[in-house]
Amino acid sequence: MRKAALLSLILTVVPAAALARTPVVVELYTAQGCAACVQPAAHLAKLAEEPGVLALTFPVDYWDYLGWTDTFAKPEFADRQKAYVAKLDLREPYTPQVVIDGRLQASAVKPDRVDKLVKDAERLHLDPPDMRFLARGKRIDVGSGRVPRGGAEVWLIRYDPREQDVAVKSGDNRGQTVVQQNVVREVKRLGPWRGRPASYRLPAPSEPGLRTVVLVQGAHGGRILGVAQRKG
Repeated sequence: MRKAALLSLILTVVPAAALARTPVVVELYTAQGCAACVQPAAHLAKLAEEPGVLALTFPVDYWDYLGWTDTFAKPEFADRQKAYVAKLDLREPYTPQVVIDGRLQASAVKPDRVDKLVKDAERLHLDPPDMRFLARGKRIDVGSGRVPRGGAEVWLIRYDPREQDVAVKSGDNRGQTVVQQNVVREVKRLGPWRGRPASYRLPAPSEPGLRTVVLVQGAHGGRILGVAQRKG
């Protein structure tokens, strides 16, 4: 009875947001013209269904010269991946690559390895800053917290949650249909975060139906410190 009463008191005193776990952010860097990327895309779609996982598809454009221009790729997605290359001390960007919480990376052709890294990340204790959408999603407030060496940044990401089929008509995947989910459509740096409460304005979505994510992340491809999600 005493334990039940204590738990009830904790639930009353501690805000629900503080009890919620920060989702594990899984970023897949891929391309429709990459022959090895078809199955990893399907695996990411499965990860997207797991509670506590935020799976994002970042299509890159540096394989377009192989004969197929990726229909979703943007240069800024490749720029984000290059920041991880430098931070994680890799030789060069590649596909299909998975980056987990901005801390770890693996080849996406090894789903068992990816799953293990996700499970390991779920067990980590994090102390994220408080993050709240205000003004009907036009602004986000980030509370105080510990800033890693090198500083931190706030990033806006918008993605399309639908499953999308792309018929590839040329290049290495000619004749195949590539299925992609949670395809990122926008990525934008909102500004620095110095560990003190700060507010950031969010631009209007570039297209309807997108979901909004805001990340607090170590500067220049560092580890992800906090995540806030919103539909629209």
